[in-house]
Amino acid sequence: MNKATIQQPLTIGQLASATGASVRSIRHYDAQGLLTSIRTCNDYRSFPPAAVAQVRQIQRMIATGFSLAEIRAFPDCMLMIEGAGACPETTAVQRKRLESIERQIADLERRRARLLKTLAEGVIPPLD
Repeated sequence: MNKATIQQPLTIGQLASATGASVRSIRHYDAQGLLTSIRTCNDYRSFPPAAVAQVRQIQRMIATGFSLAEIRAFPDCMLMIEGAGACPETTAVQRKRLESIERQIADLERRRARLLKTLAEGVIPPLD
């Protein structure tokens, strides 16, 4: 008969090592309510094994431009499953983020073109 594997809680150092996140970031995620920890008898944080997937998801969402406040507003389906795709509830928010990024790219391309023209002509071109 197979014994069920009991996964032990993780220390903050173990969680940092497993995810590549800094201890400071993990503390911040915990303080922001994105992770759930318990305090041990010596007042250290202890995290459930599922926190590994949660931290990795948080890192992915930050890398796509979402703030911690925005991530906190996402449903649990975005945090609980590592590599989870967009939940139907977040698609609109993700599309809005994409539109914002595309506007920023267009603005940077306009600035780049102006700067290139300035360098080529030696004068600052008039605003369009």
